[in-house]
Amino acid sequence: QVQLVESGGGLVQPGGSLRLSCAVSRITIRFYTMDWYRQTRGKQRELVASSTPGGTTTYADFGQGRFTISRDNAKNTVYLQMNTLKPEDTDVYYCYHRGIGAWGQGTQVTVSS
Repeated sequence: QVQLVESGGGLVQPGGSLRLSCAVSRITIRFYTMDWYRQTRGKQRELVASSTPGGTTTYADFGQGRFTISRDNAKNTVYLQMNTLKPEDTDVYYCYHRGIGAWGQGTQVTVSS
């Protein structure tokens, strides 16, 4: 069974940083675009960042200059480095494997003083 397991979320003060990880098992990420999404309860999930197999990365406007998506194909893991966090970044963050349309269970990020 394919698994995507996110980790690294938590409580952080405004201006702080977090690094999220998404460990994928039973399917490679090497040949597929991987995404990070976020969602507040009752709202649609919104795309945060994408990483293509060729190395292209794209970001939502709110993440430009603050968030960095990266991948380690050898570890089959995708990362999201989030800096200068704001209270409005509080959400559940999800990893998405575009190749098979699979989601992780999400990790909660809370930005609060």
